[in-house]
Amino acid sequence: MNYADYKRFDMLNGLGIRHSLFVSGCRHYCKGCWNAVAWNFGFGSPYTKETEDRIIDDLKMKQISGLSLLGGEPFEHPIILTRLLKRIEKECENKNVWCWSGFTFEEILLDSEKSEMLKHLHVLIDGKFELDKRDLKLKFRGSSNQRIIDVKKSIEFGYVVPYLS
Repeated sequence: MNYADYKRFDMLNGLGIRHSLFVSGCRHYCKGCWNAVAWNFGFGSPYTKETEDRIIDDLKMKQISGLSLLGGEPFEHPIILTRLLKRIEKECENKNVWCWSGFTFEEILLDSEKSEMLKHLHVLIDGKFELDKRDLKLKFRGSSNQRIIDVKKSIEFGYVVPYLS
């Protein structure tokens, strides 16, 4: 897996002060995508053990709320990212993980590797960006079809539960 960017101290992509990992590779090809350069799976830098160790160390900072996963498409790399998410749960106290995906919650549940990754997330912003539904007033999403989902409650109850910030 390659990653397009890693931003420390990000306050735009989720609640609180966060670190954000932008993975490379996406097959959704949403018209009007703001990060189309990250569609290419070879774009950016290789994700290495050193990259992962740095993310874990950075997340140990007390003032950091958690990690945001964006893309590209994070669910194109479920095995690698599930490993990272498990490390966060084990090594980083009280951190939450937000993820942006062009896949819907329901689509993710149909794939065993993707659904395993989903279990380790707290908030999912799902659905492809739709240019004709773009709304710059929306918080944390680009188009009105996208949902902000409380993953833990949605899995527990068996239906999509909106995340209320």
